[in-house]
Amino acid sequence: MTDLSALTARQLLAGYEKGEFSPVDATRAALARIEAVQPLVNAFVRVDAQDALAQAEASAARWRRKEPLGLVDGVPVSVKDLLLMRGGPTLRGSRTVRPDAARDEDAPSVARLREHGAVFLGKTTTPEFGWKGVTDSPLSGVTGNPYDPSRTSGGSSGGSAAAVALGAGPLSLGTDGGGSVRIPASFCGIFGLKPTYGRVPLYPSSPFGTLAHVGPMTRDAADAALLMDVISGPDWRDWSQLAPGGSMTAELDGGVKGLRVAYSASFGGQVAVRPDVAAAVRAAAEKLAGLGAYVEEADPDFTDPVEAFHTLWFSGAARLVQHFGEKQRELLDPGLREVSALGARYSALDYLAAVDARMELGRRMGRFHATYDLLLTPTLPITAFEAGAEVPKGSGHRRWTGWTPFTYPFNLTQQPAATMPCGVDADGLPIGVQLVAARHRDDLVLRAAHALDHLGQESIGRSRTAI
Repeated sequence: MTDLSALTARQLLAGYEKGEFSPVDATRAALARIEAVQPLVNAFVRVDAQDALAQAEASAARWRRKEPLGLVDGVPVSVKDLLLMRGGPTLRGSRTVRPDAARDEDAPSVARLREHGAVFLGKTTTPEFGWKGVTDSPLSGVTGNPYDPSRTSGGSSGGSAAAVALGAGPLSLGTDGGGSVRIPASFCGIFGLKPTYGRVPLYPSSPFGTLAHVGPMTRDAADAALLMDVISGPDWRDWSQLAPGGSMTAELDGGVKGLRVAYSASFGGQVAVRPDVAAAVRAAAEKLAGLGAYVEEADPDFTDPVEAFHTLWFSGAARLVQHFGEKQRELLDPGLREVSALGARYSALDYLAAVDARMELGRRMGRFHATYDLLLTPTLPITAFEAGAEVPKGSGHRRWTGWTPFTYPFNLTQQPAATMPCGVDADGLPIGVQLVAARHRDDLVLRAAHALDHLGQESIGRSRTAI
């Protein structure tokens, strides 16, 4: 008998259309997986089982009439608990948020999913206000890795990554302000896309400003393209949204033949990458070449922009807690309290200098992509480390940005960037490869990832993990 929790969204939809199984069957399978894995990894802060089954029943009736509501009718989905979802509070991983807060509005991406008939399973874990690259919070505790729960899932969309990897719904919405979709997707062995900024409308706006994106977290690139076709729909609440584009799914099968790909193993020696990670990423570059892409080793022309990123990120944290009283501040994650205090010390001139550095970085990457269609890098230089820590023990890093040098630069430039699994290390932990394109060329990132998917490159992220 088919394990419905192991199927992709597209496979589920094909089954619904043929009448092989129903949205109720798929939702029950996803809920059973949540019940089994939640005690092990702590991926969800809220599960709405009764409501999900009611939504699935309504979807099943539409499928029986051959009248599906939209592109993902009946597909079980989860939503990171930074995004508004009707029917319950959005607690954002924080004890400072009132549980009785307003719960009558959907974020734009959630609203589009609802319009297309998705079945909402619940909300997934996040660090407090999504401030760091691992997922633990004073409110909901630590989220573990699907391959080894004693390791971190990454963050800040760690709950979504763990849920998708473990069959608790094939689609999830994450957010990415410095790598928060790509970091956990890489650590958990799934696909994650940070779209071009504005491609997916966002409301309310993030306290971290235009660094923050909403993106799909899925098992493969095809499901991510499908989800993008849904959540890219316009929403008047986001004044910075891009004009509607074409279908991402329609562009998937374009292949990579003739594409110019720059393979950068370490940003020109600026990043120390673990040998097993480096080998797996090099193998992915070679596979792209085997598919007809022109691949050459080339590094983007920039030095580490971490100081500019810190200025913008920590300033956002300061703005976030600006009106908190002393008692509220005492409830915060100590790390968030520390970086918000740092951010409060920056001047307007410091902030504008960081904006200038950001603009220069964008100019350099624009010039780089005049030569190369895609940039291929490791997603992270390491694999998942111990859960509950912001940085690996003994690494010498002070903040999470110390071990994520390949992700946050592309939040500064607002480019589309995706991660997909490309192997495992000696401990069986997933390794991710990152694909980056020029702004507005999300289609190229998805095409290349889909081409690699079709090679059957790796089974991780496509099938059941150890737990």
